[in-house]
Amino acid sequence: MNPSERIAFSVVIPAHNEENYIGKCLKAAWAAAEAALPCRTEIIVVTNRCTDRTAEIAGEYGARVVPSEADCISGVRNAGVRAARGSIIVTVDADSCMSECALTEIRQMLRSGKYIGGGATPVFDRMSPGILCSVLYVAWNLLPVMRKEGAYLSGAMFWFRRRDFEAVGGFDETLVSLEDLDFARRMLRLGRTQQKSWGTLRKTKLITSSRKFDQFGDWYLIKNRDLTKRIFTGRDREAADSFYYHTR
Repeated sequence: MNPSERIAFSVVIPAHNEENYIGKCLKAAWAAAEAALPCRTEIIVVTNRCTDRTAEIAGEYGARVVPSEADCISGVRNAGVRAARGSIIVTVDADSCMSECALTEIRQMLRSGKYIGGGATPVFDRMSPGILCSVLYVAWNLLPVMRKEGAYLSGAMFWFRRRDFEAVGGFDETLVSLEDLDFARRMLRLGRTQQKSWGTLRKTKLITSSRKFDQFGDWYLIKNRDLTKRIFTGRDREAADSFYYHTR
Protein backbone atom coordinates (compact mmCIF):
# COMPACT_ATOMS: atom_id res chain seq x y z
CA MET A 1 0.00 0.00 0.00
CA ASN A 2 1.22 3.45 -0.88
CA PRO A 3 1.97 5.46 2.32
CA SER A 4 -0.27 8.26 1.07
CA GLU A 5 -3.20 5.80 1.12
CA ARG A 6 -2.74 4.76 4.72
CA ILE A 7 -5.67 5.25 7.08
CA ALA A 8 -4.57 6.85 10.32
CA PHE A 9 -6.24 5.56 13.51
CA SER A 10 -6.59 7.54 16.71
CA VAL A 11 -7.40 5.35 19.72
CA VAL A 12 -8.92 7.53 22.43
CA ILE A 13 -8.95 6.19 26.00
CA PRO A 14 -10.76 8.19 28.72
CA ALA A 15 -9.18 7.53 32.11
CA HIS A 16 -9.89 8.59 35.69
CA ASN A 17 -7.43 7.08 38.19
CA GLU A 18 -6.85 3.96 36.11
CA GLU A 19 -3.33 3.01 37.18
CA ASN A 20 -4.44 -0.59 37.81
CA TYR A 21 -5.90 -1.04 34.33
CA ILE A 22 -4.35 1.40 31.86
CA GLY A 23 -1.19 -0.61 31.18
CA LYS A 24 -3.11 -3.70 30.09
CA CYS A 25 -5.45 -1.58 27.96
CA LEU A 26 -2.55 0.14 26.20
CA LYS A 27 -0.68 -3.11 25.62
CA ALA A 28 -3.73 -4.51 23.84
CA ALA A 29 -4.21 -1.32 21.82
CA TRP A 30 -0.60 -1.30 20.60
CA ALA A 31 -0.88 -4.99 19.63
CA ALA A 32 -3.92 -4.09 17.52
CA ALA A 33 -2.00 -1.19 15.99
CA GLU A 34 0.89 -3.50 15.09
CA ALA A 35 -1.51 -5.95 13.44
CA ALA A 36 -3.09 -3.12 11.41
CA LEU A 37 0.18 -2.00 9.78
CA PRO A 38 0.96 -0.20 7.50
CA CYS A 39 -1.77 2.06 8.89
CA ARG A 40 -0.45 4.70 11.25
CA THR A 41 -1.91 4.68 14.76
CA GLU A 42 -1.73 7.12 17.64
CA ILE A 43 -3.02 6.39 21.12
CA ILE A 44 -4.39 9.18 23.30
CA VAL A 45 -5.11 8.78 27.01
CA VAL A 46 -7.42 11.51 28.29
CA THR A 47 -6.55 11.87 31.97
CA ASN A 48 -9.61 13.11 33.79
CA ARG A 49 -8.76 14.67 37.17
CA CYS A 50 -6.33 11.86 37.95
CA THR A 51 -4.53 11.78 41.29
CA ASP A 52 -2.66 8.52 40.69
CA ARG A 53 0.00 7.28 38.21
CA THR A 54 -2.31 7.01 35.19
CA ALA A 55 -0.56 9.74 33.20
CA GLU A 56 2.90 8.44 34.07
CA ILE A 57 2.04 4.89 33.01
CA ALA A 58 0.40 6.13 29.80
CA GLY A 59 3.57 7.99 28.91
CA GLU A 60 5.67 4.92 29.61
CA TYR A 61 3.57 3.01 27.09
CA GLY A 62 4.04 5.64 24.40
CA ALA A 63 0.58 7.19 24.57
CA ARG A 64 -0.08 10.89 24.17
CA VAL A 65 -1.58 12.31 27.37
CA VAL A 66 -4.36 14.88 27.11
CA PRO A 67 -5.74 16.31 30.39
CA SER A 68 -9.43 17.03 30.87
CA GLU A 69 -11.32 18.53 33.79
CA ALA A 70 -14.77 17.59 32.46
CA ASP A 71 -17.23 16.18 34.97
CA CYS A 72 -19.00 13.89 32.52
CA ILE A 73 -17.71 11.11 30.29
CA SER A 74 -19.03 12.84 27.16
CA GLY A 75 -16.72 15.78 27.79
CA VAL A 76 -13.75 13.49 28.35
CA ARG A 77 -14.41 11.58 25.13
CA ASN A 78 -14.88 14.80 23.16
CA ALA A 79 -11.60 16.20 24.48
CA GLY A 80 -9.78 13.14 23.20
CA VAL A 81 -11.37 13.28 19.76
CA ARG A 82 -10.62 17.01 19.46
CA ALA A 83 -6.96 16.25 20.13
CA ALA A 84 -6.88 13.33 17.69
CA ARG A 85 -5.12 13.54 14.33
CA GLY A 86 -6.46 10.39 12.74
CA SER A 87 -9.28 10.13 10.23
CA ILE A 88 -10.67 7.06 12.01
CA ILE A 89 -11.42 7.31 15.73
CA VAL A 90 -11.72 4.37 18.09
CA THR A 91 -12.74 4.96 21.71
CA VAL A 92 -12.24 2.31 24.36
CA ASP A 93 -12.51 2.52 28.14
CA ALA A 94 -9.34 2.18 30.20
CA ASP A 95 -10.54 -0.98 31.94
CA SER A 96 -11.15 -2.80 28.65
CA CYS A 97 -8.90 -4.58 26.15
CA MET A 98 -9.49 -4.72 22.42
CA SER A 99 -8.61 -7.79 20.39
CA GLU A 100 -5.46 -7.89 18.32
CA CYS A 101 -7.38 -7.80 15.02
CA ALA A 102 -9.88 -5.11 16.11
CA LEU A 103 -8.39 -2.22 14.11
CA THR A 104 -7.97 -4.42 11.07
CA GLU A 105 -11.65 -5.39 11.16
CA ILE A 106 -12.71 -1.77 11.72
CA ARG A 107 -10.72 -0.71 8.67
CA GLN A 108 -12.36 -3.43 6.57
CA MET A 109 -15.88 -2.53 7.69
CA LEU A 110 -15.46 1.19 7.08
CA ARG A 111 -13.86 0.59 3.70
CA SER A 112 -16.80 -1.55 2.66
CA GLY A 113 -18.93 1.60 2.53
CA LYS A 114 -21.75 -0.15 4.39
CA TYR A 115 -21.18 1.35 7.84
CA ILE A 116 -21.19 4.83 9.33
CA GLY A 117 -19.46 3.41 12.40
CA GLY A 118 -20.22 0.91 15.10
CA GLY A 119 -19.37 -0.84 18.30
CA ALA A 120 -18.28 -4.18 19.68
CA THR A 121 -19.65 -6.97 21.82
CA PRO A 122 -18.29 -6.75 25.38
CA VAL A 123 -17.31 -9.85 27.32
CA PHE A 124 -16.78 -9.49 31.07
CA ASP A 125 -13.55 -10.85 32.49
CA ARG A 126 -15.65 -12.97 34.83
CA MET A 127 -19.26 -14.13 34.78
CA SER A 128 -21.80 -15.10 37.43
CA PRO A 129 -25.59 -15.56 37.61
CA GLY A 130 -25.91 -12.03 39.02
CA ILE A 131 -23.87 -10.45 36.23
CA LEU A 132 -25.75 -12.41 33.57
CA CYS A 133 -29.13 -11.36 34.96
CA SER A 134 -27.95 -7.74 35.18
CA VAL A 135 -26.83 -7.78 31.54
CA LEU A 136 -30.19 -9.20 30.46
CA TYR A 137 -32.03 -6.64 32.58
CA VAL A 138 -30.13 -3.73 31.04
CA ALA A 139 -30.64 -5.13 27.52
CA TRP A 140 -34.38 -5.52 28.15
CA ASN A 141 -34.66 -1.89 29.23
CA LEU A 142 -32.82 -0.69 26.14
CA LEU A 143 -34.91 -2.74 23.72
CA PRO A 144 -37.63 -0.07 23.33
CA VAL A 145 -35.02 2.44 22.13
CA MET A 146 -33.57 -0.05 19.68
CA ARG A 147 -37.01 -1.00 18.38
CA LYS A 148 -37.70 2.69 17.78
CA GLU A 149 -34.49 3.00 15.78
CA GLY A 150 -35.08 -0.31 14.04
CA ALA A 151 -31.55 -1.48 14.69
CA TYR A 152 -29.29 -3.10 17.26
CA LEU A 153 -27.01 -0.36 18.57
CA SER A 154 -23.89 -1.97 19.98
CA GLY A 155 -21.43 0.06 22.00
CA ALA A 156 -18.56 -0.70 24.40
CA MET A 157 -15.89 0.30 21.86
CA PHE A 158 -16.93 2.96 19.36
CA TRP A 159 -15.40 3.38 15.93
CA PHE A 160 -16.24 6.03 13.34
CA ARG A 161 -14.74 8.53 10.95
CA ARG A 162 -13.81 11.86 12.45
CA ARG A 163 -15.82 13.78 9.83
CA ASP A 164 -19.02 11.96 10.85
CA PHE A 165 -18.32 12.59 14.52
CA GLU A 166 -18.09 16.30 13.74
CA ALA A 167 -21.25 16.16 11.62
CA VAL A 168 -23.35 14.91 14.57
CA GLY A 169 -21.67 17.21 17.09
CA GLY A 170 -19.81 14.54 19.07
CA PHE A 171 -21.00 13.14 22.38
CA ASP A 172 -23.75 15.13 24.09
CA GLU A 173 -22.18 16.83 27.12
CA THR A 174 -25.57 17.52 28.69
CA LEU A 175 -25.89 13.77 29.36
CA VAL A 176 -24.27 12.23 32.43
CA SER A 177 -25.09 8.65 31.41
CA LEU A 178 -26.25 6.75 28.31
CA GLU A 179 -24.19 9.16 26.20
CA ASP A 180 -22.99 6.14 24.25
CA LEU A 181 -26.48 5.05 23.19
CA ASP A 182 -27.42 8.62 22.31
CA PHE A 183 -24.29 8.96 20.16
CA ALA A 184 -25.00 5.66 18.37
CA ARG A 185 -28.57 6.77 17.62
CA ARG A 186 -27.45 10.06 16.08
CA MET A 187 -24.71 8.36 14.08
CA LEU A 188 -27.21 5.79 12.79
CA ARG A 189 -29.56 8.54 11.66
CA LEU A 190 -26.71 10.24 9.81
CA GLY A 191 -25.74 6.89 8.30
CA ARG A 192 -29.20 6.34 6.90
CA THR A 193 -28.87 9.53 4.85
CA GLN A 194 -25.82 7.87 3.25
CA GLN A 195 -27.39 4.38 2.96
CA LYS A 196 -25.13 3.12 5.76
CA SER A 197 -25.89 1.22 8.96
CA TRP A 198 -24.44 0.95 12.47
CA GLY A 199 -22.13 -2.05 12.63
CA THR A 200 -20.86 -4.51 15.21
CA LEU A 201 -17.46 -6.18 15.03
CA ARG A 202 -18.05 -9.86 14.33
CA LYS A 203 -14.55 -11.32 14.39
CA THR A 204 -13.45 -9.67 17.61
CA LYS A 205 -14.79 -9.08 21.12
CA LEU A 206 -13.91 -6.54 23.77
CA ILE A 207 -12.77 -7.91 27.14
CA THR A 208 -14.04 -5.56 29.81
CA SER A 209 -13.59 -5.38 33.56
CA SER A 210 -16.30 -6.56 35.95
CA ARG A 211 -15.07 -4.08 38.55
CA LYS A 212 -18.45 -2.36 39.01
CA PHE A 213 -19.87 -5.71 40.04
CA ASP A 214 -16.83 -6.34 42.24
CA GLN A 215 -17.44 -2.98 43.90
CA PHE A 216 -21.22 -2.99 44.30
CA GLY A 217 -22.09 -6.69 44.09
CA ASP A 218 -23.20 -8.89 41.21
CA TRP A 219 -26.92 -8.37 41.94
CA TYR A 220 -26.75 -4.63 42.66
CA LEU A 221 -28.50 -3.45 39.49
CA ILE A 222 -31.31 -5.95 40.00
CA LYS A 223 -31.76 -5.10 43.67
CA ASN A 224 -31.68 -1.36 42.95
CA ARG A 225 -33.91 -1.16 39.89
CA ASP A 226 -35.09 2.35 40.76
CA LEU A 227 -31.51 3.64 40.59
CA THR A 228 -30.95 1.76 37.35
CA LYS A 229 -34.01 3.38 35.76
CA ARG A 230 -32.79 6.79 36.90
CA ILE A 231 -29.44 6.14 35.24
CA PHE A 232 -31.31 5.21 32.06
CA THR A 233 -32.73 8.74 31.84
CA GLY A 234 -29.26 10.00 31.03
CA ARG A 235 -29.75 13.21 32.99
CA ASP A 236 -29.97 12.22 36.64
CA ARG A 237 -26.77 13.68 38.08
CA GLU A 238 -27.23 12.20 41.54
CA ALA A 239 -27.77 8.69 40.20
CA ALA A 240 -24.83 8.93 37.81
CA ASP A 241 -22.56 10.26 40.56
CA SER A 242 -23.49 7.44 42.91
CA PHE A 243 -22.65 4.74 40.37
CA TYR A 244 -20.04 6.29 38.06
CA TYR A 245 -18.41 9.58 38.89
CA HIS A 246 -17.91 9.82 42.63
CA THR A 247 -17.67 6.25 43.90
CA ARG A 248 -13.91 5.96 44.53
